[in-house]
Amino acid sequence: MARIGIIGSGVVARTLGSGFLEHGHEVTLGTRDVAQLEQWRQETGGRGQVGSFEDAAAFGEIVVLATKGAATKAAMGLAGIANLAGKTVIDTTNPIDDTQSPRDGVLSFYTEAGDSQLERLQALAPAARMVKAFSCVGAPFMVNPPFSEKPTMFICGNDEAARLQVAGIVAEFGWDVEDAGSAAPAPSRRYASSGASRASVRTGGRMRSGW
Repeated sequence: MARIGIIGSGVVARTLGSGFLEHGHEVTLGTRDVAQLEQWRQETGGRGQVGSFEDAAAFGEIVVLATKGAATKAAMGLAGIANLAGKTVIDTTNPIDDTQSPRDGVLSFYTEAGDSQLERLQALAPAARMVKAFSCVGAPFMVNPPFSEKPTMFICGNDEAARLQVAGIVAEFGWDVEDAGSAAPAPSRRYASSGASRASVRTGGRMRSGW
């Protein structure tokens, strides 16, 4: 079992934190406001720990980024880039542009066709072993998804060993895994045109995609 540090305090962070605890891992959630996570800590029976972003990043053998996309770079800075070096870092974030309203129900992104959220974060922490996962599915389905058929989650990242490690976690959480390879943009391997990192969920023969 591993020590997991999760950067974030929202529903994704809490859901994954509880999932990791359920599967026997140790977990610390990092937040700007420790009191905000007191209810979650109590719900875990005190097994889940809470601290600062820096505390969570230093604690984790594996670190999970679970903030709003636009807040992720600042959160990584508060966590300490040095605390991510050499570690597998799971990027669950989406590059949603909150300054723009959806057009015809379609969200806007702050990434462009030539780059992705994952690549931007990897450039910020070049010694981290970044892997994209869990960005394509709602929090209620991240752990033990209640589908009639086992869904498939795509992951990607530049470090093969880190991808294998994350693949094991994704499988542990009840998913089939499709390794999409490196984080480099490749139009033939993209599942949407937003320019964000590749990750998709396939269930029941239908493809659901998210960025």
